[in-house]
Amino acid sequence: MLTWLKRDSLAFPPLGRALREPNGLLAAGGDLSPERLIQAYRHGCFPWYQEGQPILWWSPDPRTVLPPQEIHISRSLAKLLRQERFSVTFDQAFPAVIEGCAGPRGYTDGTWITTEMQAAYIELHRRGVAHSVEVWKDGELVGGLYGLAMGRLFFGESMFSRTDNASKVGFATLVRRLNQWGFVLIDCQMPTQHLQSFGARTIGREKFSRYLQLYLDQPNIADWIA
Repeated sequence: MLTWLKRDSLAFPPLGRALREPNGLLAAGGDLSPERLIQAYRHGCFPWYQEGQPILWWSPDPRTVLPPQEIHISRSLAKLLRQERFSVTFDQAFPAVIEGCAGPRGYTDGTWITTEMQAAYIELHRRGVAHSVEVWKDGELVGGLYGLAMGRLFFGESMFSRTDNASKVGFATLVRRLNQWGFVLIDCQMPTQHLQSFGARTIGREKFSRYLQLYLDQPNIADWIA
């Protein structure tokens, strides 16, 4: 049975109560307050819903992840990175990045990054929890991604690209930097061919929960504005 969250409580049900079909649906309702969002990621779930739906919270099993030290970079991407056709920055244009991620896609008419969702994550960015990666070409923002950093874990949310390979360059640059900063895992949430090309794989929910227990409160040496 699906759990409906109460607005006066930040508690989530145990992850083991998530539905098998649809895979990982854990709860509904609540709100997108910064406190609830932070608690959700710490608990092992995330919001994902369409405009007009109640807020839905998910904890899929298995979970798609990428340990930064295991990233696979193709020869063509490695060559592109060496050519430095793009410049990459961090935390310089978070609102523009999340707006880009919410933009229209060729394979769907809608977006799950609603106006309400954008405002919520912009507030998390203001509080130093959410971060963005910007990819520029000739001074124009052509790609990027955003997610949350907690302890030695990075929770990826979405990426976009307005020109070929822009999001790949941004993601590869981020993963390399996370590895330098001592991060041990990137939560990719759901599998995509794009992420699998970088070496993303799946692990069970219990193993993912152990990563949360071990690394959520460990310090990192990230310097997002360097």
